[in-house]
Amino acid sequence: MKTYFKKMAGGGQRPPKVSPYEILWSWAGAFLGIAPVAWLNYNLLPGTDFVYIIGSFGASAVLIYGAVRSPLAQPRNLLGGHLLSALVGVATYQLFHPFPWFAAAFSVATAIALMHATQTLHPPGGATALIAVIGSDKIHTLSFWYLVFPVGSGVIIMLAVALIVNNLAKKRKYPEFWL
Repeated sequence: MKTYFKKMAGGGQRPPKVSPYEILWSWAGAFLGIAPVAWLNYNLLPGTDFVYIIGSFGASAVLIYGAVRSPLAQPRNLLGGHLLSALVGVATYQLFHPFPWFAAAFSVATAIALMHATQTLHPPGGATALIAVIGSDKIHTLSFWYLVFPVGSGVIIMLAVALIVNNLAKKRKYPEFWL
């Protein structure tokens, strides 16, 4: 038991401090990546059941603009993780919506398992699956369109911005790998 609790003490080193240069490029990328998705959401589609932005995009922005070298931030993980998780979330909602507590847990757990199995682990994908289950009626009405709007379109826009902005910086390279 002592060994079990000792694991929780930590003991590793925290990451090195981030330079102002990296902070500025991370800020610029996140702003420029979220801005078009948010603009589309608030200006192109008012009065429709489509949405362009979901909360998990904020977490993806942290990875693809702030941790560009992370394996979790690479295009395969960004695209595959979100799309697979969206599919899992919608299917789970349709099968288990009478039991929302179960659907919520099942969608996230299954999304994680499938992302691991397909080597597309992207932590915001767990939120994408969960949003499909716990989201508003507007999200539920989308059904499998959720994979296209907001998930597919949003991650493609954010990926395009990541490719442009992260490679404008002399000390950055993105992606590390595609497949």
